Amino acid sequence: MPVKLIQSTPSAYTYPLLIKQLLHTPLATAPDQEISYRGGLRYSYREFRQRLGRLANTLSALGVEAGQTVAVMDWDSHRYLECFFAVPMMGAILQTVNVRLSAEQILYTLNHAEADVVLVNEEFFPLLASIAPRLKRVRHFVLISDEAAPKAAPVTLAGEYEALLGAAAADYDFPDFDENAQATVFYTTGTTGEPKGVYFSHRQLVLHTLSLASALGTAPGQGRMHREDVYMPITPMFHVHAWGFPYLATMLGLRQVYPGKYMPDSLLRLIREEKVTYSHCVPTILHMLLTHPHTAEVDFSGWKVVIGGSALPQAQAIAAMKRGIDLFTGYGMSETCPVLTLANLNSADLELATEAQATLRAKTGRPMPLVDLRVVDPHMAELAHDGAATGEVVVRTPWLTQGYLRAPEASEHLWDGGYLHTQDIGHIDARGFLKITDRIKDVIKTAGEWTSSLALEDVVGKHEAVHEVAVIGVPDEKWGERPLALVVLKPDFDGKVTEHTIRNFSAHLIEATGISRHGVLLQVQFVQALAKTSVGKINKRAMREERLG
Repeated sequence: MPVKLIQSTPSAYTYPLLIKQLLHTPLATAPDQEISYRGGLRYSYREFRQRLGRLANTLSALGVEAGQTVAVMDWDSHRYLECFFAVPMMGAILQTVNVRLSAEQILYTLNHAEADVVLVNEEFFPLLASIAPRLKRVRHFVLISDEAAPKAAPVTLAGEYEALLGAAAADYDFPDFDENAQATVFYTTGTTGEPKGVYFSHRQLVLHTLSLASALGTAPGQGRMHREDVYMPITPMFHVHAWGFPYLATMLGLRQVYPGKYMPDSLLRLIREEKVTYSHCVPTILHMLLTHPHTAEVDFSGWKVVIGGSALPQAQAIAAMKRGIDLFTGYGMSETCPVLTLANLNSADLELATEAQATLRAKTGRPMPLVDLRVVDPHMAELAHDGAATGEVVVRTPWLTQGYLRAPEASEHLWDGGYLHTQDIGHIDARGFLKITDRIKDVIKTAGEWTSSLALEDVVGKHEAVHEVAVIGVPDEKWGERPLALVVLKPDFDGKVTEHTIRNFSAHLIEATGISRHGVLLQVQFVQALAKTSVGKINKRAMREERLG
C-alpha cells in the first residue's frame, strides 16, 4: 500500500546503524574504563579506539578492502575484541573461525568464506601446517602470540600482531556505508554434513545489541546488566559473536576481562581477582567450574550468568543458586545472532522458594523486544499460550541470518513459510515464558508418542550420584524407541550405586510427576564421559551413532 516517506533537508545526516556507532557512548562517558587480558595486560577505552585505528591501517597495508574477508583464529582476547570492531568498521567481513572443528572442517570454512587474511594464534600452527597448502585464497597470515619468542611458523608471515600495530598510525577514518553491508560470517558446528555459513549485517548486529541492552537493562533486578558490571565471556568469541555480549559490554562502557583459553583454574582466578559480575556459558562449563577442586575458594555471590546452548537442568540451577550465583536461561541459535529470549524473573518471583525459582530460571525465557516468536503446528498455525500446547518454535526479528552462505536450498528450508524454523519443540505459558521441551531430532518417539529427552534428564539429574546425564532414544522392536539415560557418576559414588538404583529412582519420579507415560521405559547406562560439540554442548547425535555402530 502507498505510504508517505519523510522528507530530509539536504544537510540532514542519515544515521546508518553501523558497528562504529556503538563506540560513541563509551568514548564519551567512560574513556578511562579498563579492558584487560588474562589479568595482566590492561588498557583504556581511549587506547582501545587507537588500537582499532592501528589495526585498520595494518590490514589496509596488507591490501584488505571493503567486502574482503579477514579470518581470526584465537582464544578469547583483547585482540579478538579489536577484530570484532575494526574489521567490519573498515567495511570488510570478519570470519570468526571455530578452532575446535576438525582441520578438514576449518579448511572448508576458510575456503568457503573466501578468507583473504588470517590472523592466527601460534597454538594453531600444527593445524595450519596441515591445511595451508590447500587454502585457495589466503594472501597473508598475521601471527598472534603471547610469548616473547614465538614458535617457527609453517607459513610465511606478514608480521606479528603487536609489532604491526605498533608500527601503524592510530588515526583511521572509518567510513560510512550501507548499514545492510555484511559484517561477519561464521559456521555452524556441522553435526550433519559440512558446516553451514551464517552471516550478519551491521544493522542486524546493532539492533541485536540495542534489544539485548533493553531487555537486560529493564529487568527489575535479577539478571540486570548495568554500567558498573564487570564482564567476562565464558562462551568462545568464535561462537555467534560470544552471544553478542562483547558488543553490548563495549557499548555500555563496562570493564571487560578476557580470559584467553578456557582453563578452570584461570577462570576461577579471574572471577575472584577481577571481581567479575557478568558472564555467559553453556551448562557443561558452569558444571565444570562448580565441581572444580578450587571452587570453594571463590565467592560467587553477585555473579550473574546467562546460560544457553543447552537446556539448564533444574538440579544445576539449584546448586548454582545455593552458591549465590544469579543464573538464568537465554535462548537462541547460530542462525539468530543469537539471543531471542531471556528468563529474567519479576520481583515477586524472587520471593518464591529456591526450587520454584529454579523452575522459572530454567525455562527458555520471554522474547526480547522486537522478537516475534511463536509456537506452531505442522500447518504453521499458532498454538495457544497455555503452557501445554506444544509445537515447533518459529521466529521473526531484525537480526536473523537471511540464509546460509551459498546454500540456497538449505536457506529456503530454514525460512519455509516466511518464518525462521528453529527445529526446537516447546510451549509458551500465559506469562509469555517459552519452554523448550526438545529438539525435533532429539525427541524420543515411543509407541507413536513424543517423550521429551530434556524432561527425563531433569528427573535423572536429581539423583545425588549423577554428575552429568544425557537421554537419547534407542531402537526398540516393541516400542519403536525407548529412552536411554547415559550417566556420568560423581567420583564419590563410583562403585557405590548401580544403574538399577538410578533407574528405579527415576521411574518413581516419572510416575509421581506424570511427565511422560512412556518415561518409565527408561534404561540407564553408566559412561565415563558424554560426547560434546566443539562449543561444549552435549552431542546427542554422536551418542546415537555410537550405539547404532
